[in-house]
Amino acid sequence: MINKRSLAGAVATVALGLVTGCTGGAAEEGPGSGDFSGEVKGAITVLTNRTDLVKTTLPQYAGKFEAKYPGTKVTFEAVTNYERDVTTQLGSGDYGDVLLIPNTVAVDQLSQFFAPLGTVDELRTEYRFVDEKAYDGRVYGLSLGGVANGLVVNKRIWAQAGITEPPATPEAFLAGLRAIADRTGAIPYYTNYQDGWPLSMWNNQRAILGDPRITEDFPADPSPWQPGKVQYITDGLLFDIVRGGLSEKDPLTTNWEGAKPMIATGKIATMLLGSWAVPQMRDAATAVEADPGDITFWPFPYQASGRFHARIEGDYKAAVSRNSRNKATARAWLDWFVRESGFAADQQAIPPTLDQPLPATLQAFTATGVELLEIPEATTHAGKEDEIIRESEIDLEGDIYRQKLVDIARGAAEGDKGSYFAELNKRWGAAQARVMR
Repeated sequence: MINKRSLAGAVATVALGLVTGCTGGAAEEGPGSGDFSGEVKGAITVLTNRTDLVKTTLPQYAGKFEAKYPGTKVTFEAVTNYERDVTTQLGSGDYGDVLLIPNTVAVDQLSQFFAPLGTVDELRTEYRFVDEKAYDGRVYGLSLGGVANGLVVNKRIWAQAGITEPPATPEAFLAGLRAIADRTGAIPYYTNYQDGWPLSMWNNQRAILGDPRITEDFPADPSPWQPGKVQYITDGLLFDIVRGGLSEKDPLTTNWEGAKPMIATGKIATMLLGSWAVPQMRDAATAVEADPGDITFWPFPYQASGRFHARIEGDYKAAVSRNSRNKATARAWLDWFVRESGFAADQQAIPPTLDQPLPATLQAFTATGVELLEIPEATTHAGKEDEIIRESEIDLEGDIYRQKLVDIARGAAEGDKGSYFAELNKRWGAAQARVMR
């Protein structure tokens, strides 16, 4: 891939500049930024990462909305590399009317780009996950559906390797991947390195320690890459997978859309993702006349106090652009999509409203013995983790430092796991000391 690392570096510069105040065309705070009054009519543009649905399912939802609100028109803008491209669009000030909030936006800067939807206290009586994109008591995004975090697996391939239950330790998981390599023709684990954003899924595993205070306490820790801590466990497993030759041979050629039929047909055995990916992989299986029942969801291979734990959280949060010229229709679309469209149920997601049951996919997931945990956002240390990320330039919620981790593990960059974790601890600790002093 031409200039892959140069591109990553350029995007990192944009993202860091964006979240440290160089916000380009972002709107300033001012009266009326959360004013959704006016007639629901006219056109809006909705940015989406669901490239697989933009010409099929999403227009069907739009048709129902337009029927309810005559005189409206909803247009979708599909963005394949959502985090990077939309981060750039935020800097320009032109980013549609409704969009998913990129993880590059720090919580203390949500108001620069998005209109406040209401207070946490008001909205938590109706919705799950409202504190996840909130700041200073105001909510800026609503979840379109909740997810659990874990492993999407082709259970037929794992069974061919002699494993029918989720591995309970990283060591057992690695042994399972080696058995897949030895006994099947499948790629044991697929990193999705080239698309980048799937590597951020490794940051969504904080519940594995069974500690509901982990996000609150995380900014107080100057060295997260130490044995026994969540960053060491998760990033260390990724390193060991790649170093052991248990992932694709050339990560520069991975392809997210191409990976779906590959796992559906058993050419790939495992990917770390969210439960949102299960219906996508099953749809891919149906499309290529494979068995969608081969795709299932397992917990991360680690147990605390003798059981698995998995975080449940809102998937991307949808927000109304502060720059929207049609906030009334934008807010109406957001409310309708969350409450009435049926999107969450269709995607086997945790419903964003409080009065609906878990989907079948997650009922099967809990049958593995995993405890589902909501991890509250930090309050005492609100915003501090984002500050440390900016100061250290370690993108925990991104892909750049984990791409380097993969590069080191596969021998394409200098170092080893110990030296890289020491570097990360040094950079993080120095930033943490400045932020938390």
